Amino acid sequence: MVNITYDASGSIDWFNPATGTVQVYNPGNIAWIIAATALVWIMIPGVGYFYSGLLRRKNALSMIWLSVVTLAVVSFQWFFWGFSLAFSDTAGQFIGDLRYFGLKNVLLQPSVGSPMIPSLMFCVYQLMFAAITPMLAIGALAEHGRLGPSILFIFIWSTIVYDPIACWTWNPNGWSNRRGVYDFAGGTPVHISSGTAGLAISIFLRKRRDYGTPRLAYKPHNSSYVVLGTVFLWFGWFGFNGGSALAANLRAIQACIVTNLAASVAGLTWMLIDYRLERKWSAVGFCSGAVAGLVAITPGSGFVGSPAAVCFGVLAGAICNFATQLKFFFRYDDALDIFAVHAIGGLVGNVLTGIFAQKSVAGFDGITVIKGGWLDGYFVQLGWQLANSCAGFGYSFAVTTAILWVMHYIPGLSLRCDEEAEIVGIDSYDMGEFAYDYVGLEVDLGVADIEGGLERERINATSGGREPHHGHHVVDADSNGGGITKGG
Repeated sequence: MVNITYDASGSIDWFNPATGTVQVYNPGNIAWIIAATALVWIMIPGVGYFYSGLLRRKNALSMIWLSVVTLAVVSFQWFFWGFSLAFSDTAGQFIGDLRYFGLKNVLLQPSVGSPMIPSLMFCVYQLMFAAITPMLAIGALAEHGRLGPSILFIFIWSTIVYDPIACWTWNPNGWSNRRGVYDFAGGTPVHISSGTAGLAISIFLRKRRDYGTPRLAYKPHNSSYVVLGTVFLWFGWFGFNGGSALAANLRAIQACIVTNLAASVAGLTWMLIDYRLERKWSAVGFCSGAVAGLVAITPGSGFVGSPAAVCFGVLAGAICNFATQLKFFFRYDDALDIFAVHAIGGLVGNVLTGIFAQKSVAGFDGITVIKGGWLDGYFVQLGWQLANSCAGFGYSFAVTTAILWVMHYIPGLSLRCDEEAEIVGIDSYDMGEFAYDYVGLEVDLGVADIEGGLERERINATSGGREPHHGHHVVDADSNGGGITKGG
């Protein structure tokens, strides 16, 4: 039995035998963090649907599959040693030890994040952050990555990339935390680390087949999935940022306000920038901007006021929109713009937090005391924000590349799929299942040339998605149920 009683108000009183003191936990705080945990959980399949809608239909199911599998893999990794590596209270400046291996003794002692909630509550809440981060990065496998080896990659990446960055940023013993870097909910551990890892994966796996040709000049195959994924993400982000106050207090409320405001402004900004080019009101553009705004406000959500959130939204929507052009300038194939939205968005958020952070806002919880940012005259804070950002960029890119390199030379663990898998789609090749119906596969492939075989299919393969077939060709069904390509 645990040593708990309840006082007259219904609060939990836990007797700590090590210190001989009583720790009081408010049930309202615990209830809010349980709700926040569920909110962040729904974001993980939300990423899957968001990514799925942006791809061609023959690869749509693989991203949704990856989202739930990533959650499962990281849940085990977090139990096994992830939580201990990130949040053991005897951690070093860069990574923890195995004090809580297998969640041993993770019970009612105050968490390293806040004395307001017990360690067990903090553990399951932080698990959701640990699970969504590799899912953001693994989207770089889209349309040309193998699913099987990705399971091992997720476990390794979480252990030697996410856990150390989370430790140095959020653990009281971490070098970044000890130097007063402001990162309320994961600008560096979640977004910069995942966005940079996505860049490393995109470069290492090389370009998709037909990259740079009209065959890959497609639009999202299902914009409704993009909107649905955005809804899950936006909804869950109230738990992502609001829950990071680790209590039901005014600071949590303020975090929710600025989160919603920044997402709204960034969505409008991105959409208006796209409108100036095509004179079309883009749902996908609005959703992309909203996600960029959510990313940017994440590190500053517990430190900045509402007027600053408008600035976060405008700059994130504009900068991340233009950052999507980096892949054309540097000629890497980032199908889902993970680097532009998450890494660049996280950097924007970290920098703006150094400028707009205020002592008064951080003190909304009645506990936190900071020196503030530029608005409070503490100018050196921006330098520490940049230092933490650069450390996250460099560490994630280097270690992710090392993981990919080692796996590439182990038989059966290379993450790059072969050409046939790209042609038929990852859903069919690696899963044997489809997001829609089997007929839809023929639409994506262009024709079903049984006699010509794979060589003929390489010629016939088209981009799929919502756009018509490029090159002025049409596809008709022949009398045998196959397809005949005719000149337009």
